[in-house]
Amino acid sequence: MPAKRIVIVEDEPDMAELVAMQLRREHFDTEVVHDGAAALDRIRTRPPDLVLLDLMLPGLPGLEILRRLRADPRTSTVPVIVLTARSEEGDVVSGLHMGADDYITKPFNLSVLSARVAAVLRRSESTGPDADVLTAGPIRLNRQIHSVEVDGEPVSLTLTEFRLLAAILAGRGRVLTRDQLIDKAMGQNAVVTDRTIDVHVTALRRKLGDARKYVQTVRGLGYKLAGQDDENT
Repeated sequence: MPAKRIVIVEDEPDMAELVAMQLRREHFDTEVVHDGAAALDRIRTRPPDLVLLDLMLPGLPGLEILRRLRADPRTSTVPVIVLTARSEEGDVVSGLHMGADDYITKPFNLSVLSARVAAVLRRSESTGPDADVLTAGPIRLNRQIHSVEVDGEPVSLTLTEFRLLAAILAGRGRVLTRDQLIDKAMGQNAVVTDRTIDVHVTALRRKLGDARKYVQTVRGLGYKLAGQDDENT
């Protein structure tokens, strides 16, 4: 199993390196970003398993990064632990309301940090891509009872359409090739063409109505869940 990937967003190089070294000792794959705007772009481009997010950052404040991550289907479920100085504890309430999964005040013990990271990752496993309920904007898909709703209204899908939508939602913005979608929706032994997937996606979009914008075509590759910056693409 590949190591969990953690993005550390911290503008103090010494602090960032200490945290990265500690997490690498715990066999995590770490990546450090010092600038807020660059961090947001990096996380959206390749959503990690967890983000450690400082609040005081150049380029873009931590709370604004958190707000945008939670508003974007590609990153809405990525666990975020806020790192805050004790003088900024008033921002913790705002961070938790915006969807932070935990917070740690500076200065902190590195062993405690590792334990908190592990705890948040364990919790996130029950709400990750294999969770029973997947959502994006007005779309809510429940695998357990095999239901799909848009704005609270039920949508009737075929089994293949349901599996396609589940795969795209669980992908959190990652591009899924047509071959990957064939495997997920029809099984690895299915004998179908790329065009078959396109036909099913067209039917799925029609049934989703205005929410069809969340199923985005990536020309020459396949499909993905659209984020707030490309919903109209």
